[in-house]
Amino acid sequence: MGNKTGLLPANGHRIQGRSSESFLDAREIIMELGLEGNEVFMDAGCGDGHAAIEAVDILDDDATIYAVDIYEPSIEDLQKFAVEKGYDNLIPICADIPDYIDIDDDTVDMILLINVWHGFKATRRMDEAIEELKRILKPGGKIAIMDYKKQEAKHGPPITVRSSPEDLEEVFKEHGMCLFSLNPDTGEDIPQGKSHYLIIFQK
Repeated sequence: MGNKTGLLPANGHRIQGRSSESFLDAREIIMELGLEGNEVFMDAGCGDGHAAIEAVDILDDDATIYAVDIYEPSIEDLQKFAVEKGYDNLIPICADIPDYIDIDDDTVDMILLINVWHGFKATRRMDEAIEELKRILKPGGKIAIMDYKKQEAKHGPPITVRSSPEDLEEVFKEHGMCLFSLNPDTGEDIPQGKSHYLIIFQK
């Protein structure tokens, strides 16, 4: 896997050798979630925290933004960044999502996962991930998943670990969560059309 110069952040943590922020607009994605501004928001599988940092900028000062990732150096970098910038409402947490996230039940309004879900499918931990995310969601809270369409494409994970919106609807339904909205065409322009979809489920 070649190191694509210019796309690696300081911590060097990159799946598929290319950062989401190089081709996905986190600000645009967050704007599409229809937030009021004072929510408890989570960037789950945050990587270097690009979306969480955008959320701090977009949401009100009384919003709370959690940034959760399993990769400790990313979380440490984010903690330093939050202190330096005086972002009291940005809370980085190191956690393996399907195992346990150190947040109380019924706390979060909106959880966003950008290019994270296929990882749970690859490790066969989708059910555990849904249960843990659902646990920390407030009643009526939402999980927004932006991931690669189930199609053969040059970039991104192999098709075997990609899910279609219908696949996700089925698995979330088993956990008592219903489809709230679906944007079937988002992300970057690729020969097949758009690279991603954004689907939202409600508790």
